[in-house]
Amino acid sequence: MSFLDHLGELRWHLVRSSIAIFFFAVVAFLSKEVIFDVIIFGPKQMDFPTYTFFCWLSSYVGGNVFCFDEMPFELLNMRMSGQFQMHLWVSLVAGVIIAFPYVFWEIWRFIQPGLHESERKNSRGVILFTTVLFLLGVLFGYYVIVPLSVQFLGTYTVSSEIFNRIDLTSYISMVSSVTLATGILFQLPIAVYFLSKLGVVTPDLLKMYRRHAIVGILLLSAIITPPDIASQILVTFPVLILYQVSIGVSRRIIKSRAKTKEI
Repeated sequence: MSFLDHLGELRWHLVRSSIAIFFFAVVAFLSKEVIFDVIIFGPKQMDFPTYTFFCWLSSYVGGNVFCFDEMPFELLNMRMSGQFQMHLWVSLVAGVIIAFPYVFWEIWRFIQPGLHESERKNSRGVILFTTVLFLLGVLFGYYVIVPLSVQFLGTYTVSSEIFNRIDLTSYISMVSSVTLATGILFQLPIAVYFLSKLGVVTPDLLKMYRRHAIVGILLLSAIITPPDIASQILVTFPVLILYQVSIGVSRRIIKSRAKTKEI
């Protein structure tokens, strides 16, 4: 196929992916009560599983540091079109998250014909692993980073004279961006897998720049999380673990390529 033919093929994969995202975004838009009352505003409720677990854990070790009766802030909409815009934005993010396995499958269908038969065999299960890592990242962001950030920032005050009235846009942007960003961050081993296939990344290179990677991960954690140290640390640890896993993935790919050349 010529370059233009490849572009034409890629275009149809992107069109089908966009249709899937749009379809699930419409479903999310029509499921307003579930998306907002249950999911988006779930971390604002004190019976959220994360708060319940940490309250039980703190009580178990002899304290009630993480036990709270209420979340001392209220959400306000300060713009005429604010609620409608947030409804559209949340629906789009939900569409991306739900359609992610299909979107990656479309991308994989475009890449797969360019692989050798041995590479195709070694790549079996890549869609499953990608989906699992993405869902783990989304769940980690939603059940760990988001509630702890909401609890810390929503209850933080410099004086009893100040009451927290948080703008709806600020709250929803934090919940949606953190959830989606952690899902993408958890794709690190998959990215290293393909870069190793292309020969761009090697395990020795990953080891050599481990310290630089740690700094980069800290910077990324600071960007995608609210400005509190606890959230940044919580994001950094699993990504560091995934970085170490990525070194093992790269090592396995390099060994496989070396054996193929010998044959």
